[in-house]
Amino acid sequence: MTSIIDNGPAVTQPSPEIDTAAARRAYELDRKHVFHSWSAQDLLDPMVISAAQGSWVWDGEGKKYLDFSSQLVNTNIGHQHPTVVAAIAAQAAKLCTIAPSYVNEARSEAARLITERTPGELNKLFFTNGGADANEHAVRMARLHTGKTKVLSAYRSYHGGTQLAVNITGDPRRWANDSASTGTVHFFPPYLYRTSFHSTTEAEESQRALEHLEQLIGFEGPDTIAALVLESVPGSAGIYVPPAGYMQGVRELCTKYGIIFIADEVMTGFGRTGKWFAVENFDVVPDLMTFAKGVNSGYVPLGGVAISPEIAATFGKRVYPGGLTYSGHPLATAAAVATINTMAAEGMVEHAAKLGTDVIGPALAGFAERHPSVGEVRGLGVFWAIELVKDRETREPLAPYGSSSPEMNQLIGACKSRGLLPFANFNRIHVVPPCNTSVEDTQAGLAILDEVLSIADGFTANA
Repeated sequence: MTSIIDNGPAVTQPSPEIDTAAARRAYELDRKHVFHSWSAQDLLDPMVISAAQGSWVWDGEGKKYLDFSSQLVNTNIGHQHPTVVAAIAAQAAKLCTIAPSYVNEARSEAARLITERTPGELNKLFFTNGGADANEHAVRMARLHTGKTKVLSAYRSYHGGTQLAVNITGDPRRWANDSASTGTVHFFPPYLYRTSFHSTTEAEESQRALEHLEQLIGFEGPDTIAALVLESVPGSAGIYVPPAGYMQGVRELCTKYGIIFIADEVMTGFGRTGKWFAVENFDVVPDLMTFAKGVNSGYVPLGGVAISPEIAATFGKRVYPGGLTYSGHPLATAAAVATINTMAAEGMVEHAAKLGTDVIGPALAGFAERHPSVGEVRGLGVFWAIELVKDRETREPLAPYGSSSPEMNQLIGACKSRGLLPFANFNRIHVVPPCNTSVEDTQAGLAILDEVLSIADGFTANA
């Protein structure tokens, strides 16, 4: 296996021919007919994307952007990777679709490749269409396996937009959908920068967060709790890496009290943190593990649940009451086979790890030293957050929790005007390029962020 870390400068992608008239028509039809997610429809002015290649996209006017968002942090191998595109085409020519009750070669091979990489003995897979329904089914399995109902999940988390998944979610996207009827209970995870436990060190934060969690389990009643769902590294809620000992402590508490530990690897799986799965960073094996996004770089919708032998055995002679028309869809699983094989052959996971340690991490540390608007930087691999503040002493965020601000909107606009497509949420800009982004392109994107942070400095208390 070879790493692509030393491949030198990126090959310049020739700009594709953009049909601007077609792009304008697409925009008009979108605004007339398409209902967008998480949006006030009348306030939208969405960008048209007419082409994409590698780490780059082109808008409807032909302007080129470096994609530092990986879209929704899912294009782990970049856009239009030729091997995966060819695999999808070949599968379409062979077998476009078949019901999930039948065996198909692509699904079987995808299951083999995924389970070769899952931790411990998570050797059975239930395929879904994406991350939200993967989390829904993981909870359903846990409830049926244990005969219990409640589900614990963390504040500052995101687990999907469907009914149960959005209620498990621990950020403001839950509020409008939360009817307090899904048996979910939230707890405070460790987050030293904005500690809920008055901690001053990572060790204190880990210990106190675990004490809080065990106390919560005691008050809720262990005999009522089916599962605990935790993002291995919380993603869109802030990319805050758990401190040493925390994940192991969660695993021990779940074992102690007979609670199923579900690791949500929807965003962190398949190379994002420099490991195939983020739990590898903490030497932890969950009972169930969900995945989606990076499993095939989002080329065709796919997700799934990796299942422990004990839970799988529950449904050995007992019917599992759940299924999806497109579970293990041939086009999606063929894309997964090609994606995983390509990531392995091209050393993308190792490359992502080195981008984090050698390029992104040091650059962001420099930002924190030079820019008073930067409160904290944190992350692993190609999964980092820059937390922006108005005042480093008070840690007042540049946008309020659960919202944006004119200042953040200006910074996002400044990124785009310089040819960078950012991922931003609340008061943070996330640095989440594809796992195979070249060193040169990564440095170019970081240089743009450096410029934009100089604008952010003007919003601070001492400006």
